[in-house]
Amino acid sequence: MSEGELLAQLTAQAEGEGGSIATLRAIVEEAGELGARRALARLGLDDPGAGKDMAELRELLGAWRDAKKSAAKAVVDWAVKLLLAAVLVGLAMKLGFSGWVKP
Repeated sequence: MSEGELLAQLTAQAEGEGGSIATLRAIVEEAGELGARRALARLGLDDPGAGKDMAELRELLGAWRDAKKSAAKAVVDWAVKLLLAAVLVGLAMKLGFSGWVKP
């Protein structure tokens, strides 16, 4: 019996019984599972290897985030170093250290 058939049978049973709580709860659970399976199937994640694929994608995404963070930190570090070097060169010229350099 497929999930759709089981859901139809539970719905008919609930109508016949006057809708007991247990039957309605079973309908809701089956409908939720059926909807989740359909959604996973539409996303292409209904095969047995989908869990492994998702774990690999999460790992790849984590590595990408770490790489972005490291690249941003490196850019900021270089910008600070260049700014400090420019300040030092400016101070050297202002204080007259340019005469120490042979033309």
